[in-house]
Amino acid sequence: MTTKKAQAKELQSVRDYLTGHPNFFEENPDILEAINVSHDSGKAISLVERQITIMRDKNKAISAQVEQLIGTAKNNDQLLAKTNQLVLKLIQAKDLNSLIEALDTSLKNDFNTEFYSLTLIDKGAFTSKTSANLISEEDAKSKISSLLNAQKAVSGVLREEQMKLLFKQPATSIGSVIALPLNSSEPLGILALGSSDADFYTHDIGTVFIDYIGALLNELIPSHLKA
Repeated sequence: MTTKKAQAKELQSVRDYLTGHPNFFEENPDILEAINVSHDSGKAISLVERQITIMRDKNKAISAQVEQLIGTAKNNDQLLAKTNQLVLKLIQAKDLNSLIEALDTSLKNDFNTEFYSLTLIDKGAFTSKTSANLISEEDAKSKISSLLNAQKAVSGVLREEQMKLLFKQPATSIGSVIALPLNSSEPLGILALGSSDADFYTHDIGTVFIDYIGALLNELIPSHLKA
């Protein structure tokens, strides 16, 4: 047996023994204190000091994780509170214009949405002037049919003609978008949020918020159109 193989076998035997006897160093503290290990500083320290250092690093990591969880929980609580306020305002809106105004104000002021658009298909049901972005059925079919027929929110970068139709401004100013199709018994339009950051609305972004608001709009918008 070569020297390297003999050393490897001996090392494995030591590892196996220590693993099978976790109290070995407690029963032999003199050995524990005599063992030195290298440190990042280049100095040799005792195994006890090394263990203390490791425990401190682990505690710091755990503390950082706890702080992150607490911060996430606070952010979720704030998001829930703002969402509840928006829902109440939408439900309490007396007409379509009041609803759109409440949605616009909340998304911009409470949720700091950089770009926002509520695009509705004009089928002749709008009896009064509305601040919504109205488009013809022809434009809806020719330019955003893929969005209207989507089964869920679409996020990422849209085609230039779609961006212009939804946001009524140069597509170059908007880096990424999340667009949710609104449907009742038939397509109603698109609720779209935009950001100048191309990596903000990515394909893996959560859609719970926009799905929730979209479901509410699907119920409220038709009721105002019939009023």
